[in-house]
Amino acid sequence: MARISGLSGDDHTPVFVISVAADLAGMHAQTLRQYDRIGLVTPSRTRGGGRRYSAADVTRLREVQRLSQEEGVSLGAISRIFALETQVEALRARVAELDDELDTAREALGQGRRFFAVGSQGDIVALRHGQRPRPRTGGQALVVWEPRSRG
Repeated sequence: MARISGLSGDDHTPVFVISVAADLAGMHAQTLRQYDRIGLVTPSRTRGGGRRYSAADVTRLREVQRLSQEEGVSLGAISRIFALETQVEALRARVAELDDELDTAREALGQGRRFFAVGSQGDIVALRHGQRPRPRTGGQALVVWEPRSRG
């Protein structure tokens, strides 16, 4: 398989015309047009309407080919896989944003991350990092157990 020298697989700069992208992906240019029509890989367009593919597009084309030919996955299923991957990435980014917001709010309130433990009375107590639950206060009971004698 051809290697894209000088560019990483996540580079989104549209530089390749369809014939070059097809060669790099190991496909026929008509296949790239078909994938564009069904929305699997959508390249950038020039003012004149020509397709321009990025290194990321070529990486995606190779993945479509691998899933289709080696794994036997249909093009519709591949499209769904890509949509779900995009959704997962967006959700992970949102979780990271919310985590940052929560940390900022906790710092503003003077709270660090809290831990929970079981208190001496069986209740749940919130603790800060490094803090220990309070020891049991009051009387301490001693229970003596004597086995029954069989007789």
